[in-house]
Amino acid sequence: MGGLTSPAGTEAPATKPIADEGPGFAIEDGAYPNADKILAEQKIKLKSGNGHILLAECTGAAELMEVFSHANEKICFKTTGDKGYLSLEIPAVFGVKGNAYAAQVDMSAGDEEKTFTVDKNAWTAVGETADEQGRDFMLLEIRTAK
Repeated sequence: MGGLTSPAGTEAPATKPIADEGPGFAIEDGAYPNADKILAEQKIKLKSGNGHILLAECTGAAELMEVFSHANEKICFKTTGDKGYLSLEIPAVFGVKGNAYAAQVDMSAGDEEKTFTVDKNAWTAVGETADEQGRDFMLLEIRTAK
């Protein structure tokens, strides 16, 4: 019988080293989980990120970043870790309420792109409300740092 046995007396599965077989890990592509479902249900296009800025239920909690849009009303994000990044598309954004993180948002109106610094724990006018022409701006990226 020469095989290993488990405590119940049955033969244990064979094991072998994998060190010579190449990488034993998954390669993360950064795609946002369930992005298609979120787009269909909430009309928010979440593209990719580093996992430290996540869509969250708007509960009014101080730790949430809130994005205000004419198209989606209020969308909330939970930030974690030392640095966060999220690529997304939310149309007609006009304001962001920051949390305890330093944050910047990249937005576009037509071919023009602008970066806005979001005030910590306060409302910041971005996009349409910060634009002399009152144009609609698409939110493209959120970046946070502790």
